[in-house]
Amino acid sequence: MEKSLEPILKDLQEKFGVTHEEFRGELQCLLKAEHIIEALTTLRDVHQFELLSAQTAVDYYPQTSPRFHVVYQLTSLSKNLSVQLRVPVNGDQPKVPSAAAVFKSANWRERELLDMFGIEFDGHPDPRRILMPEDTEGHPLRRDFPLGYEEPQFSFNFDEIGLGKPFAKE
Repeated sequence: MEKSLEPILKDLQEKFGVTHEEFRGELQCLLKAEHIIEALTTLRDVHQFELLSAQTAVDYYPQTSPRFHVVYQLTSLSKNLSVQLRVPVNGDQPKVPSAAAVFKSANWRERELLDMFGIEFDGHPDPRRILMPEDTEGHPLRRDFPLGYEEPQFSFNFDEIGLGKPFAKE
């Protein structure tokens, strides 16, 4: 691990009890949902991670506890460092505190996660769908979402594909 990441890790471990992994000089920390806002604020104000460069989620279905990890990728432009925070979330009612007050860019990213994964963010200023129509049922990036795709048509299955398609009647 880079020497410049060691004091950051030590601070996160002392304050929030994070567990960590290091891969190719990048730090990944796992912490509880109730500590995420304070951890993000500490990284922004104390350790100069001024950019929330990504916020996404991972679905571990059929595992339910935790089913999701909400992932926060933070970048320090002044120090040229990157830290990833992961928050495990159960699948029955996935909720995480909103980071929109700490990083303004979290507003749209959290709306996308609500829309695509169904993860709710407590305290979010505008919790509504952003990508899918309001009447859409389900969340398309969940691993249990039905795909409903069409088989590609090739010369060997041309007749089979044609049987399943609705054609205009003459």
